[in-house]
Amino acid sequence: MDQVETTGMIAWIETQVDEALRVQQAVKRMASELAACAANMADVLRSGGQVYFFGNGGSAADAQHWAAELSGRFYMKRPSLPAVALTANTSQITAIANDYGYDQIFSRPLSGIGKPGDMAVGISTSGRSANVVRALQTAREIGMITVGFTGASGADMAPHCDHLFQIPSGDVARIQEGHELCGHLLCGAVEQLLFGVQSDK
Repeated sequence: MDQVETTGMIAWIETQVDEALRVQQAVKRMASELAACAANMADVLRSGGQVYFFGNGGSAADAQHWAAELSGRFYMKRPSLPAVALTANTSQITAIANDYGYDQIFSRPLSGIGKPGDMAVGISTSGRSANVVRALQTAREIGMITVGFTGASGADMAPHCDHLFQIPSGDVARIQEGHELCGHLLCGAVEQLLFGVQSDK
């Protein structure tokens, strides 16, 4: 790589980092809503309810990651919390997709296990994933608290969400980074609300 190419690549990387920092500042402005969502999630768990996470692709990875932070541990050693990723059972997903359609892979299991007072967390960078939107609608019908994570173009999820975290970017990578920060903040806040121990990080 010659000097001109190197200079161009450095400039591109710096631009990406600048955009990532802008997204982080946008998440900081969501602090009040994040705190309210964490309080709702803590109330759900405190009362014996469950939290269900779901999404596609990278958002499926986020769903499993956040469920693991709650059911395993995040910052502190404490009892396991009942958090489930609806993306993890491949036999269930493929059977439902084959028999009913891909748009029902989350809503169908949720209709069988979700209860009023549980929480459903749908993640879609576009906000237009039919299976995520349908699952949020199903959760609302059940009487669950609904939470959505999306990007700048994802306002379609808003009517189905009690809490909506809309990352102001059209770049999927930046949206996912914003979601990851929000997810970590929620998991850390829920731990502190439930167990009263301040993290050391």
